[in-house]
Amino acid sequence: MTLQKLRFPRIALLALTLALPACGQEAAPPERPPLEGAAIGGPFSLVDRNEQPVRWEDFAGKYRVVYFGYTFCPDACPMDVQATMQGFSRFEQANPELAAKVQPIFISIDPARDTPERVGEFSDAFSPRLLGLTGTEEQVEEAAKAFSAFYAKGEESAGGYLMDHSRIVYLMGPQGEPLAMLPVDQGPEAVAAELEKWVK
Repeated sequence: MTLQKLRFPRIALLALTLALPACGQEAAPPERPPLEGAAIGGPFSLVDRNEQPVRWEDFAGKYRVVYFGYTFCPDACPMDVQATMQGFSRFEQANPELAAKVQPIFISIDPARDTPERVGEFSDAFSPRLLGLTGTEEQVEEAAKAFSAFYAKGEESAGGYLMDHSRIVYLMGPQGEPLAMLPVDQGPEAVAAELEKWVK
């Protein structure tokens, strides 16, 4: 028997041995979005910096990153928005084609002071990709209710007033479906990783 004939059974046996652990095992199911099926998101109508109407359905087909805050916020909002947009920027640098499918949105919960122009300036300070929106009290309330976002006006003082509000950054899918909350408290790298996980 030649050396070549002896070698073949050994190679075949090795291939069979390597294949055996996979036999009978099903592939792990894909991870489901944490917010899948949640009653979050829905129709709203607000205005942009040019006072042009912007509706939720205008973003059909795009992923959406949504945050509710206000421009007079002394700390939380700037930190959250900065982490969000820095994370988005990292994601965009690594995945420009996927990032083009995403629209980051900042919605003011302080329409009494946040004029369209002011909201536009605030959003531009963080990124030209960030769309700032505001509206009437009724319009803002409608948008916040759709996202189960909490906000309340604080007490008046010599320096004005603060707004209490929830600090959730929602990632919504192309059909407006909720996917996940971006971990802004963990920094830009964590935000970029979460975007990479769900934006396809």
